[in-house]
Amino acid sequence: MSDSNAGMIVGASAAAPWLSVIMPSFRGEQWIDASLKSLASENANGVEVLLVDGSPTRETVDIARKYSGSLNLRIFSRPDLSSWHSKTNYAVGIAEARHICLLCVDDIWLPGRAEAAREWINSSPKAVLHLAPSIIIDRFGRRLGRWRCPLPTNCELSDSFVCEHLLVQNFIASPAPVFLRDAWLACGGLDETLWYTADWDVWLKLAASGSVLYHDVVTVGFRIHSGSLTVSGNRDIGEFAEQMNTVLNRHLPQITGDIQKIERVARASIAMNAALAAASAGNYHHLPSAVYKALGLGPVGMVHYLRDSRILERLAPRVRAALTGAF
Repeated sequence: MSDSNAGMIVGASAAAPWLSVIMPSFRGEQWIDASLKSLASENANGVEVLLVDGSPTRETVDIARKYSGSLNLRIFSRPDLSSWHSKTNYAVGIAEARHICLLCVDDIWLPGRAEAAREWINSSPKAVLHLAPSIIIDRFGRRLGRWRCPLPTNCELSDSFVCEHLLVQNFIASPAPVFLRDAWLACGGLDETLWYTADWDVWLKLAASGSVLYHDVVTVGFRIHSGSLTVSGNRDIGEFAEQMNTVLNRHLPQITGDIQKIERVARASIAMNAALAAASAGNYHHLPSAVYKALGLGPVGMVHYLRDSRILERLAPRVRAALTGAF
């Protein structure tokens, strides 16, 4: 048995899928039933689901098996793949569809997701990246707010235009985009050295490789909870800042606009993100300096920061979830 088939369980078959859904998992038994149920509810032909599970136990895989009759589902037990990055890169490499989307086991599809994705692809099949807003949900699945991208809708966007906005903040919820598999492979996929910012880095790499479209249609739910990476990860402010600065330094040279202005706003955003991450672990010492740095941008810079960082849309749902005990 080849390595690409190791641990594979084949569900309902479908010839020549038009979309591959990549699901990296580690101890996802708490969430995966809701996630797969949301996929199965679409009853969409031509969609394959690749679950790559690295759990030491069988709970996640056993729950997923229940959907082998209603989904074109391939399950790979790969405890040797230790990160979500390696699981995702592996699955994209063996996916059969030309277009790909990601779905973490704690996120969900909303009704109409498959139809919307197919319309996007049919309207612009050569677009490298189709973006869309998402709904932020709590651990019970309750809606907390809408998370949008600061981009014009339904028109092809240039690489520099998208990257100028995206460099300020990763405003893309990972389950929302649909992208070309070949473009992902060509740009190297997820950088496995970036534990916190690999998704931000890959969206920038994809955006730089071709046209991007933003569709103002909400089709996914992005779940926030105490076990998610942004909550449970390392709270060392230096490491957080280093992860974000690595991505900024890597992609800033490709900008054709006012690099100095964009960099000032992006650095202020990094300082705020790192301070908020530290504050979530009880360390509030860095917040005053981060706020001071943001205010130092001036009125125009602050508008730029608030627009592209989406900080209010990202922060308000988390505060609401914490206050209601739904984190």
